[in-house]
Amino acid sequence: MIVSLVLVLTCAFVLYRVANSRTFQFFGELVDRVETTEKVVALTFDDGPDPAGTQAVLDVLAAEHVPATFFLVGRDLAANPGLGRRIARAGHEIGNHTYSHERMVLVTTGRVAREVESTDELIRVTGYAGEILFRPPNGKKLLALPHYLADHGRKTIMWDVEPNSDPDVDRSAAATVSYTVGRVRPGSIVVLHAMYAGRQATRDALGPIIDQLTQRGYRFLTVSQLIAEGAR
Repeated sequence: MIVSLVLVLTCAFVLYRVANSRTFQFFGELVDRVETTEKVVALTFDDGPDPAGTQAVLDVLAAEHVPATFFLVGRDLAANPGLGRRIARAGHEIGNHTYSHERMVLVTTGRVAREVESTDELIRVTGYAGEILFRPPNGKKLLALPHYLADHGRKTIMWDVEPNSDPDVDRSAAATVSYTVGRVRPGSIVVLHAMYAGRQATRDALGPIIDQLTQRGYRFLTVSQLIAEGAR
């Protein structure tokens, strides 16, 4: 009985670690950064689009001439189609962040298909014609989601720099800048949550992050461009 309990707890712990891992999954390809010696980095934005902050983010990126990848939530895109079209018209890459933004862990393949495919359709309505990359909400995935993506030849896009996950960093624009710039390395993928109303500190940090990384010799690419750079 004790042995069985230990095995169950061990399996549960392993599955929990896999579901939350930024660098591993059971099926398909996962990209958390790209191996390269070039000073290149991808800025990515999760969630939204939302009227509170989307245009402000687009304005900073336009002023700095920086391309980015936006992983959008289907329900937000359905509510704000005009913002989705602005992102596409600005030339940014648009990725899929599911329709509901619920954790894709203990879900069926059918549920995964509905979440992904309905959001793909909404992304196409924006006018975006490029490859639609996918990022799981909160980075959580286990069996059905990676299996579905692998069957459809799609990668799981994660990240290696996430300033918003540390509450002490997240509350301050200055701390967000310092944390991000200090952890970026060649091939990094940075995730930022900047479009909702409560994300002003992240929006304030965006320009300085770009300026300081530029001063350090970094070029900004979309995630697809970054992956292509790593494949050279």
